[in-house]
Amino acid sequence: MDEDGNLQISNSNYNGEEEGEDPENNTLNQPLLKRHRTLSSTPLALVGAKVSHIESLDYEINENDLFKHDWRSRSKAQVFQYIFLKWTLACLVGLFTGLIATLINLAVENIAGYKLLAVGYYIAQDRFWTGLMVFTGANLGLTLVATVLVVYFAPTAAGPGIPEIKAYLNGIDTPNMFGFTTMMVKIVGSIGAVAAGLDLGKEGPLVHIGSCIASLLGQGGPDNHRIKWRWLRYFNNDRDRRDLITCGSASGVCAAFRSPVGGVLFALEEVATWWRSALLWRTFFSTAVVVVVLRAFIEICNSGKCGLFGSGGLIMFDVSHVEVRYHAADIIPVTLIGVFGGILGSLYNHLLHKVLRLYNLINQKGKIHKVLLSLGVSLFTSVCLFGLPFLAECKPCDPSIDEICPTNGRSGNFKQFNCPNGYYNDLSTLLLTTNDDAVRNIFSSNTPNEFGMVSLWIFFGLYCILGLITFGIATPSGLFLPIILMGSAYGRMLGTAMGSYTNIDQGLYAVLGAASLMAGSMRMTVSLCVIFLELTNNLLLLPITMFVLLIAKTVGDSFNLSIYEIILHLKGLPFLEANPEPWMRNLTVGELNDAKPPVVTLNGVEKVANIVDVLRNTTHNAFPVLDGADQNTGTELHGLILRAHLVKVLKKRWFLNEKRRTEEWEVREKFTPVELAEREDNFDDVAITSSEMQLYVDLHPLTNTTPYTVVQSISVAKALVLFRSVGLRHLLVVPKIQASGMSPVIGILTRQDLRAYNILQAFPHLDKHKSGKAR
Repeated sequence: MDEDGNLQISNSNYNGEEEGEDPENNTLNQPLLKRHRTLSSTPLALVGAKVSHIESLDYEINENDLFKHDWRSRSKAQVFQYIFLKWTLACLVGLFTGLIATLINLAVENIAGYKLLAVGYYIAQDRFWTGLMVFTGANLGLTLVATVLVVYFAPTAAGPGIPEIKAYLNGIDTPNMFGFTTMMVKIVGSIGAVAAGLDLGKEGPLVHIGSCIASLLGQGGPDNHRIKWRWLRYFNNDRDRRDLITCGSASGVCAAFRSPVGGVLFALEEVATWWRSALLWRTFFSTAVVVVVLRAFIEICNSGKCGLFGSGGLIMFDVSHVEVRYHAADIIPVTLIGVFGGILGSLYNHLLHKVLRLYNLINQKGKIHKVLLSLGVSLFTSVCLFGLPFLAECKPCDPSIDEICPTNGRSGNFKQFNCPNGYYNDLSTLLLTTNDDAVRNIFSSNTPNEFGMVSLWIFFGLYCILGLITFGIATPSGLFLPIILMGSAYGRMLGTAMGSYTNIDQGLYAVLGAASLMAGSMRMTVSLCVIFLELTNNLLLLPITMFVLLIAKTVGDSFNLSIYEIILHLKGLPFLEANPEPWMRNLTVGELNDAKPPVVTLNGVEKVANIVDVLRNTTHNAFPVLDGADQNTGTELHGLILRAHLVKVLKKRWFLNEKRRTEEWEVREKFTPVELAEREDNFDDVAITSSEMQLYVDLHPLTNTTPYTVVQSISVAKALVLFRSVGLRHLLVVPKIQASGMSPVIGILTRQDLRAYNILQAFPHLDKHKSGKAR
């Protein structure tokens, strides 16, 4: 059994401790409880709209003879080319991510701007029904475009894409997640969905878009039109592509929030599994390029050359002009914000989990149901955004404020809507605008009486509902902005309720509320703190922001998982957590291996018929290669050969008439390191004649001679830490005692074997009190 193996169930018992004893107190030298089934796995996960067969990525360097020769023969110029190309690609990732982010922002601001201008024109004439029809019709049209593109052309473009990026960087191959079609649909779909006024953001999609750009650059373009440039051969492997996608994810966050440091920390804290200092430098370089591109376009747009693009889009939520003053008494409301953020964030995660399960049942009925679901959510959103402001009371304009009041334009902090001259509708100010402008309005400072408590309650309740029903429809969608809107609402409400009893401005309460809810839902701290500081441009907020984030994350962790971890589990992606379960210390890899079928091995010089039989009857991705010797020396573990390399050998007909080892020049004549880096394991295309079945293949030159191994007495917890830290796909288990006639390898551990849920299926009594949690 391996990560690609079939489900096998059998009954098997061995002597162990009594069922009533605590497995936590069991030592590694004692046998475990009864094993009910063999270790099994289901390598299937939901990717896009369909259930796909999931495989792991080969982040480990395959050190076979061809790789070693290629590495030794590289000149200083070639090494310089490799390093130079790494930095060049990092620069291009930042450049293209910045350009596409600018395009998305300009498109959203102009499309939404003209829509709101048209609606404002009818509102100014008191033609509210006509305005509602125009508003709803435009939103439905934009939603329809985004949904149809996703449903019929690129289902993997739905959602934020961040959970799948986390899975990829963890070592899971998610099919079609980073293709050219996915990227284009993500771009157009994000523009349509955000401009339609849906309760979603472009931040998550930008992270996915940045990762798509990185992947496409690393592989030389789309699958069907790749550039066969000689320099790009160095990046034709999962390891270097992983680094590029890490740069892409950091660039996406930077492009969304204009937060270069926050982008790097987001990649480090949230999405990346494997990290090193050189990667830190390149991700920071990519985000620096993004900031330069964004800043250049901001200067262009400030001169009026970007249509309706004004203070929205790229320019974030500046509160630097606010004087931040807080005293010891303010610790109570700030603590309350953190506690509320943790409770509401975990509650939001719990309810969203239920909604996503319901949407999955609806989506299974067919494509038309996905489209109708999206249109239904858009219709409900449009009616609420336009109709709820009629519930709010008109408020008189404050003559001491410099800003225009009232206004019916596309933006502005005091929307007139249905109010007479000299009055404004505070709820319309928050609802009849773009999501970015809504955040700016609710973050507005030095305006303590701008929003009434009733309007804030309506705004908070509406966006709680919209945040639950919008995420999960078949459009590109991000979670950052909906959570910011919900959090800022209850933060501002608390600030309003405190009144003169606090020294902190209500706009800053809104900022703290948004930060607390994001920490309570996403469970990020360091990166989130830096992102909010770069968003608001106010360093004086740092102490209380840190305090709020720590409280919110602590409270949220006591209830459930983060939202991205919940989505990973819902999709069935076999993500390996950083911390092993405590009971894994009580199980050895040898005992774990006993719950698996016997390992399939090959000889160093193997018969073609045996290779064909192994490929035909197993789905394993790698096989140990053994060298049989005489009775004096025993059997030697030569290494590990990949399934793709065996298929390559059969396709190239690299056969020998006699059983012998080949010379180094013979291998280099037939294979190149570039060929071996490519994935090609479709055995169905190979046709072998009966005469060829009797020939031989020398597997030594293609075998990875330095696979990672663990002795059978090591704990599963230790093996999991090694497996995840190094980014392995296979981990060989070798016997503790090398006895004569005994095989030098007794099994292979893969990702599926080390998952807590799969282990508990074979050893159900290991953690009987918490076994439900692993599921």
